[in-house]
Amino acid sequence: MARIRIRQHVNPLSIKYKKNIFLPSWDEIYINTNNPLHLDIGCARGKFLLKMALLYPDINFLGIEIRESLVIEANENCNRLKLSNLYFLFCNINTHIEPLLQSFQPGILNCVSIQFPDPWFKRSHQKRRVAQADLVCTVSNNLSKNGYIFLQSDIQSITREMEGEFMKNSALYEHYERTGLTANYFTILTEREAATLNKSKSVYRTLLQPAHNYN
Repeated sequence: MARIRIRQHVNPLSIKYKKNIFLPSWDEIYINTNNPLHLDIGCARGKFLLKMALLYPDINFLGIEIRESLVIEANENCNRLKLSNLYFLFCNINTHIEPLLQSFQPGILNCVSIQFPDPWFKRSHQKRRVAQADLVCTVSNNLSKNGYIFLQSDIQSITREMEGEFMKNSALYEHYERTGLTANYFTILTEREAATLNKSKSVYRTLLQPAHNYN
């Protein structure tokens, strides 16, 4: 299949990305809806999740992407591999995070990953960044007791900003600890991560997980 050429930057504040979305019946998507859920925000072409779903059949994976053409391509690849623990959803996560998580059973969200998000460098564009306060609050309130959050970027300030947004949330900061990582927590690299490392450039990673004394 020919590689789809897409726009690198999409404005999430555009009215077209604030419309209501159709959420599928998860019973028709996942063979076992009781499996823990890994939510990957900004999954692009989904190659990271395709590999993860093959490696971890007892985890359900959901990739979120705001560029619809990439979602179509990713689901076609998923269907071709006959994966019953993976789905890709076209949506603006900052607009749709609450109804999305409410469509799952409570306590099922076990992992959230945000990898190489658009940095939106201009000060006037920073409201377009993915780790906004409302998203962080909703994710934190829905994360399972032993759930964890993985963040990474090739821009150190972006990783630190995301980490700071999560760690100042009241649902996390008292019971969670942060760990800087020198390698990908999942061992499987995203396309952007591999390209960055191949250029001998740095990747900045943080894992947020329950503190050892949190029961």
